[in-house]
Amino acid sequence: MKVLIVRLSAFGDIIHCLPALDDLLCHPEISEVHWLVDQRYRFVCDIFPDQVQVHTVALRDEHPVRSVWQTVRELRNIHFDAIFDLQGLIKSAALARACGSPVYAFDSSHLREQSSRMLTHNVCFHPLEKHVVQQYRRVAAAPFTDWRHAPDSAMTYRSPHINMEQSHCSPDDDFLCRTDLPEQGFVILHTAGGWQTKQLPEQAWQEIALGLHESGILPVFSWGNSAEQKVAQRLASRSNGFALPERLNMSALCSLLAAAHAVVGPDTGLLHLAAALGRPTVTFWGPSASWRSAPLNEQGAGEQGEQNWYVESNPACGPCFKRKCNNFVCMDAIQPESIIRILHEL
Repeated sequence: MKVLIVRLSAFGDIIHCLPALDDLLCHPEISEVHWLVDQRYRFVCDIFPDQVQVHTVALRDEHPVRSVWQTVRELRNIHFDAIFDLQGLIKSAALARACGSPVYAFDSSHLREQSSRMLTHNVCFHPLEKHVVQQYRRVAAAPFTDWRHAPDSAMTYRSPHINMEQSHCSPDDDFLCRTDLPEQGFVILHTAGGWQTKQLPEQAWQEIALGLHESGILPVFSWGNSAEQKVAQRLASRSNGFALPERLNMSALCSLLAAAHAVVGPDTGLLHLAAALGRPTVTFWGPSASWRSAPLNEQGAGEQGEQNWYVESNPACGPCFKRKCNNFVCMDAIQPESIIRILHEL
């Protein structure tokens, strides 16, 4: 049995799909597992086990139609027995359906774009399957269950996990030496937010960094693009911290995270990657919801993990899941002292 996962983006969402991927790789009836991803996020797939076959489509290329046509033609020739749309959008549903096999997708009540339901088999969720990890696992199980009816019990939450030895990442043992970072005693502060509404004010970051420095812990500011790099450099200069000197590939990024005392930041890919590597994380939440996508303990979807903590602003208007806001109060309500206190207790 050959199956295809369609999850085009983004960084953190791909991490959330790892337990569903593990389910499929362990299923005795499945011989091949393939994954379709947007070319921009191909780098994330380096964390996949060797047996996963990755395909890319360049949706932001100069000739996206040509790229889609070539990719679909290649995938149709594989003759999949089942396809899983773990994106829930029109574009992902259309790409999945064009591959010519049955497509399983989210419960219709959870679709962001309702018109995509015309192209897929919408898998019924249990009311307690609120976390995206549970939902992805439920969709991946659809060919082997009665997906048309609500299940009697909720799918278990399982923490995303990365086995570096089975991945395509190469150990970068010299990374800390090249960047003059200590082998221990540093905390990564990820100031990037993806969404504007996930970004903590610079003053708050500066207070967190100074609190760490006073305790003899080096604050290391990470970034993903040129605009974020400028912010990281500015904050590092104001707090006796350290800004990463270059954009890291996945191997170097994993080496950095593995050596960190902890990682602090919003609901972003780097934080979910850190949690999947078993590093302590401190996340803060406002526009997005911790019950939906935070790194959790496997004891239950409503409990914090022993290595994962989160601080929530709980605004009256949230969680709104908005990328922009005209009444932005979420991040202003996050107290730096709360984050510093957690870091000191680790």
